[in-house]
Amino acid sequence: MAEIRLLDAVTVGQIAAGEVIERPASVVKELLENAVDAGATRITVNVERGGADLIEVTDDGAGIPPDQLPLAVRRHATSKLAETSDLDAIATLGFRGEGLASIAAVSHLEILSRTPDASIAMRIEAHGEQSTAPEPVAAPVGTSVRARLLFADLPVRREYLRSPSTEFTRISSFLSTFALAYPRIAFALRHDGKDVWVMPQTAQPVERLAMVFGRDNARALIPLAQADRSIGGALSGFVSAPGHDRPDRRMQVLFINGRLLRSTLMSGAWSGGYSTFAMIGRQPYGVLFLELSPESVDANVHPTKSDVRLRYGTQVADGVRRTIAVTLRAHATQRYEEHVAAGGGAISAMPESSDAALASLFEIVPTDEERTPSRRLRVLGQLQRTYILASDGDTLLLVDQHAAHERIAYEGIVARAKEGAPGEPMLVPHVVELDAAQSEALLQTLESLREGGLEIEPFGDRSYRILATPAGYGARAFDLRGFIDDLGEEPKQRAVRERVWASLACHSVTVAGESLGVEEMTSLVDRLQACANPMHCPHGRPTMVKLGQTEIARMFKR
Repeated sequence: MAEIRLLDAVTVGQIAAGEVIERPASVVKELLENAVDAGATRITVNVERGGADLIEVTDDGAGIPPDQLPLAVRRHATSKLAETSDLDAIATLGFRGEGLASIAAVSHLEILSRTPDASIAMRIEAHGEQSTAPEPVAAPVGTSVRARLLFADLPVRREYLRSPSTEFTRISSFLSTFALAYPRIAFALRHDGKDVWVMPQTAQPVERLAMVFGRDNARALIPLAQADRSIGGALSGFVSAPGHDRPDRRMQVLFINGRLLRSTLMSGAWSGGYSTFAMIGRQPYGVLFLELSPESVDANVHPTKSDVRLRYGTQVADGVRRTIAVTLRAHATQRYEEHVAAGGGAISAMPESSDAALASLFEIVPTDEERTPSRRLRVLGQLQRTYILASDGDTLLLVDQHAAHERIAYEGIVARAKEGAPGEPMLVPHVVELDAAQSEALLQTLESLREGGLEIEPFGDRSYRILATPAGYGARAFDLRGFIDDLGEEPKQRAVRERVWASLACHSVTVAGESLGVEEMTSLVDRLQACANPMHCPHGRPTMVKLGQTEIARMFKR
């Protein structure tokens, strides 16, 4: 066994820096947090060659007193904590006292700083464990930190860096995202001597959304409703409207007490809030701002401060989920009102006469009676045995009969489950034989199925007998195998009951390609309007699309 010995200070510093400084964007993050803690109102980030040659962050904050500059680059030296108990209520972004020391360990660091009461700035240089004495220089009030030749003494780490353009893109993305939480601070970014972008001070973060999410994506963001009381703090932000999503979670931005974070717990809250609003395999996007009591947030869990622990994490996540769900339901109601202009929302059947039906298809201008708030939607027909065509005289609505019926069935199942209402017994029980994997999946959902109205019992080796289906659907053959396969594709973050009930609804209703009579179509659209969310099926697909006067006129080049 080799001899045990203490590591020298330089080695310790580089090991610690490896935990904090991963790439140029890590340096920008540490320096930005210091600038915000110093009360800056203007912050400029200047980089060269993607940050490999130079990273400079300049602010107009409170500055560092001359006698404290040598301490600023020492490891575990900080102005944010005075005693151990301060860790229980951290109210600043920085607190570990490792940022500047870690940067100095992997670069050539220079700090220029001037406090408001000083007539001149002071300058200090640091590299590794060595630092120079402060010397006077001319500079405005605030602090400018320059990190040169990042990882120059660590060739493996330097080779790990991507191209300068890629590293700069990471810095730009982080800085613009970070700026969302600080609208009253002006931010500017320069690269290789050129101004890239500037974010002036603003009263509201909404003006910065396009910079982070893109102009088109930003238009689809809707403000959060009033926060659920169970959160125990303040919640604000913006979430994407249903139908506007992405293939991954990278655009789900979270700030807790001004700190940009990653959180598996909050990712689950996003998924739960969008349950039945987002399609399988797609992710919503947006930004959440959570303000909680510092005593309930433990930020001392990771060297990069990229994660926190919440004292009442489950309670907060449930509150976030409910707030998102309320926001989406309100938005769905608003969209439905925009889609369906009929006052009472009632549906009238298409006239039985084929001549009258043909005339109604070409009825462009509504009568005076139809212009009144009491005019009614009219079912015009069925397209491709999949879509129901309806109109109120001003707009055309295409209703997906399967998605619409699925939404109706889902809300009926949820309502009956709350009431404890039983399913509808089948006149002749239906026997289904499953393979081993399907049988195992079914056994895990039997209780939720019973609550939803589907009664199933074992009937031999991997055989099951369906005794009852959800009320109102007993006449339909239930696709048990399809249900199990569909359930396996559902996102796991969704509650088990919601997953089961959504799949249950999907496999017990009208399908595409099924011919419907006028009365069936009328009843379907009528019941859809009574749903809490008439715009989406429980799997997140839209139930209807609208062709308004503007869209129709555009088609005819008017």
